[in-house]
Amino acid sequence: MITKNYTAFFRELQKNNQTTWFHANKKRYERDVKEPFIGILQVLISELRKWDDRILPDPKKALFRVNRDIRFSKDKSPYHTIMKAGFSPNGKKSIFPGYYLGIDAESIHVGGGLFMLRTPELKKVREHIADSPSILTDIVTASDFTSNFGKLKGEKAKRLDKTLLEAAKQTDLIYNKQFYTMAEFPLEPFYGSEKLINEVLEHFRAIRPLNEYLNSVFEANAQPQVL
Repeated sequence: MITKNYTAFFRELQKNNQTTWFHANKKRYERDVKEPFIGILQVLISELRKWDDRILPDPKKALFRVNRDIRFSKDKSPYHTIMKAGFSPNGKKSIFPGYYLGIDAESIHVGGGLFMLRTPELKKVREHIADSPSILTDIVTASDFTSNFGKLKGEKAKRLDKTLLEAAKQTDLIYNKQFYTMAEFPLEPFYGSEKLINEVLEHFRAIRPLNEYLNSVFEANAQPQVL
């Protein structure tokens, strides 16, 4: 379970984001941060695999590296100050929609859907929406979805293929280039509590209809495109 030690580590890392400090405190990282976070992932994955057994069972494969890729970044801080994980069929970097969890020093971030879409996959999603625009609208305006996330997020295109303009009259969601949602809430009330997992799962359940809808776009082409 997440404790105050988790927050303490990341608060200190924010002030000392360098390899010498991290290596000197690596045992703290393993004990107070990585171990409890992976424990949460194990429980979440066991539930998510009941919904889709293509989600990989190994929690370490859902985990994103704490090391930052600084090759093309002006910020040369070597470490993320948040633990992150992604759960998608066939792996966190597949084309399929999935679920996301991030926990930093102060907050829990929960989301899901499709964030990175190449042009061919985006075209398929838009055509799927155009077949029956009300389906997606109903999913993202359902009370369970809106109470947990508010609304569907995603950058929108300024132009649209002419064949989709009629569907666009029924929903402007077809302009989206991404189809995801995200919620953020405080970590402190969940220190030492298994209620954290229940809260995350509640949000995941609210995302599930969106993911199942988006997943149906790719079911005919089930080979994952790893990015």
